[in-house]
Amino acid sequence: MKITLASGLTALIICLMGSGLGHAQSAGPPTPTTRILAIGTVNPGVDPAAARAILPTEVRETVKLYLDGKIDQWYSLQGRAGVAFILNVTDTAAAHEMLEKLPLGQAHLMTFELVPLAPLNPLRQLQGMTTGSP
Repeated sequence: MKITLASGLTALIICLMGSGLGHAQSAGPPTPTTRILAIGTVNPGVDPAAARAILPTEVRETVKLYLDGKIDQWYSLQGRAGVAFILNVTDTAAAHEMLEKLPLGQAHLMTFELVPLAPLNPLRQLQGMTTGSP
């Protein structure tokens, strides 16, 4: 059932994205950033022992951000050392500042790629959907 639903949603998205090709359309409403995906990796050449020494403090500070509601979800990366956070922040500059204050950021041992996330805008093209609809 999950595969069928996912396949159907994928097909719908592809159809919606391709439906406007070749047709003159006005630009849709801007899509607001609602979350930020932060992918953190240890910088190349970092001594693993140096990162491990800071890790207990890093974890405590990260838990504080989670308990303060700044981090919504957190994951480890598969196949490489690093983390992925879904942040309850809408401004990449604010996200960068927040993450750089963590101990690994202060020690210049970890960097984050920040990806603004937004609602799936092509869904607005569904019949009956408008910008202000709930």
